[in-house]
Amino acid sequence: MFMFATIFVGVIFMIITITKFKQHPFLILIMTAVLVGLANGIPATEIITTVKSGFGNILSSIGIVILAGTMIGTILEKTGAALTMANSILKVVGKNNSILTMGITGYVTGIPVFCDSGFVILNPIARALASRSKVSLAVMATALSGGLYATHCLVPPTPGPIAMAGTLGADLGLTILVGLAISIPVALIAILYAAKVGSKIDIPANPENTIEELIEKYGQLPSALHSFSPILLPIVLIALQSIANFPSAPFGEGLLKTTLGFFGEPMIALILGVFVAMTLIPASEKENSLKWLSEGVTNSAGILAITGAGGSFGAILQKLPIADVLGESMLELGVGILLPFIIAALLKTAMGSSTVSMITTSAMIAPMIVSLGLGSDIGRVLVLMAVGAGAMTVSHANDSYFWVVSQFSDMDTKAAYKCQTGVTAVMGFSTLIIVSILSIIFV
Repeated sequence: MFMFATIFVGVIFMIITITKFKQHPFLILIMTAVLVGLANGIPATEIITTVKSGFGNILSSIGIVILAGTMIGTILEKTGAALTMANSILKVVGKNNSILTMGITGYVTGIPVFCDSGFVILNPIARALASRSKVSLAVMATALSGGLYATHCLVPPTPGPIAMAGTLGADLGLTILVGLAISIPVALIAILYAAKVGSKIDIPANPENTIEELIEKYGQLPSALHSFSPILLPIVLIALQSIANFPSAPFGEGLLKTTLGFFGEPMIALILGVFVAMTLIPASEKENSLKWLSEGVTNSAGILAITGAGGSFGAILQKLPIADVLGESMLELGVGILLPFIIAALLKTAMGSSTVSMITTSAMIAPMIVSLGLGSDIGRVLVLMAVGAGAMTVSHANDSYFWVVSQFSDMDTKAAYKCQTGVTAVMGFSTLIIVSILSIIFV
């Protein structure tokens, strides 16, 4: 109990110091990581090593993606391409449906693309849509985040669900079908939450120029296809990599798979997206290319610092025997489909990483799946979905995705707790309800 008390106190300390006393999240996250480590008896030298490795590991995973995505976003905003994309979308769906469209875009993108990368890639569209449809950026960001998260936690081929399918012995095809069926209503619930809660938080989209100013400056805006290309190219490449890595090996095991694996790596795909975005820069502004790219790098600095610090805190928590303690105290509860959800939710809330929560919980549950009465094909899939539901619940300060969403969307920490933490809590419990109903019907 002492270990969980220190984690709880640490999280409360973070919330109060960041929101009430206006301290920078980077400093507070690092400080909290160190203090929680010391309180739980981790040797001082090991704490220092863990904080540094946690910072480095998360940045090695998504740091280049954030940098490249910020560069793309800067160019899309400077050239008016983001406004072209927003106008194109609104012509098709209308202003009244822009929030739904943003959520659906995130939902589809989240199937092949990791949620952190997907949010970075799609953020310029969210910002431009918020501006053109005259809604708070908090609404668009929450809808996008929720859409991405629904498929990230429930639908292969994202890493967590596909790893769980292997561990739990769940049929991959059935997992995909059930995951899609469950994640659709959950994503719609997230969109409704975004419209209801996000609309109460006024965050202006702050486009640098109006569409009229850009047309006067450049003569005309980029075409829709040209504008979308820096975003579509990375998404397509990452999707092809995911398909190539399917157990059925649809592209074989040779050169084609290797090539798709290389160019579909998010780092490579986003760097290629930067070069495509550079073709949007009009001839009259070519001398500003370096300035704009440098501005993107500068804008990403704060995001990288906070995201890395969140990784440090998460790494310290992963050093603690949280899973072992939970395993000893909870595996004998005999609560059926609720058990994997509870364990995953506690691990997620304590450690921050949805993927770690999914992999750890599925490994703990796998030996018990038959004794829980869930050994059938559909039972195994529903256990996987229950773990995915727990791994959604909840995204807060020790989760890198929390900081990606908040920092790219101009949210302060208080607003991020209302939007990001709130929507992931609602999504997690909504998924649990659906899974529980399905287990009553089919198991």
